[in-house]
Amino acid sequence: MEKAIPEIVERSPTDQELILRMKSGELEAFDILVERYQKRLYRVIYGVLLHHEDTNDVLMETFVKAYKNIGSFRIGASFYTWIYRIAINTAISFKRKSKFTPQPVPHFTDEEEGQVEKEFVDYRSGEQAVKQIEMKELGKILNEALSKLSEKHRAVVVLFDLEELSHSEIAKIMGCSEGTIRSRLFYAHKQLQKILKNDNNFIS
Repeated sequence: MEKAIPEIVERSPTDQELILRMKSGELEAFDILVERYQKRLYRVIYGVLLHHEDTNDVLMETFVKAYKNIGSFRIGASFYTWIYRIAINTAISFKRKSKFTPQPVPHFTDEEEGQVEKEFVDYRSGEQAVKQIEMKELGKILNEALSKLSEKHRAVVVLFDLEELSHSEIAKIMGCSEGTIRSRLFYAHKQLQKILKNDNNFIS
């Protein structure tokens, strides 16, 4: 009986390896970093801006800044902390300069919603369909509540509750102490609870 030939699985390059390749002149390595982080950064930026079109603009600006400043990145440091900091600072700066008021919208874009429909339409039950509508409405309510917080408070909520980062990681991204992060989270969570409770008795 012939022995099975083990399958060779190609290992994905680490962030550090990709940055070293960039610094060596292989600029295409940055494309891999963009693909690796664009969805996560989109969520974080959207959490601050609550506006899809503005989020796309800030996401692009974030990657442009990262690309231009990659030479100053210290090898051995955390790349995701570094690029998250760029994204958060760019989003907050954009929000403060913007004259537009954020409009609460669902978390999915029309294109993403269409994709979800396409993937689930064949076997989704009526009960599941109702649940999806309820979750969509929940997203609107949560966005309305988040819009009443400051940009920095929205940022810590998204980083902690959505991205599941630690207080220490968030502190490095936000450029402040862990105590400040804990304080902002406590305040933000209490405010959200209060807002949601007063919104049609959302929280009983």
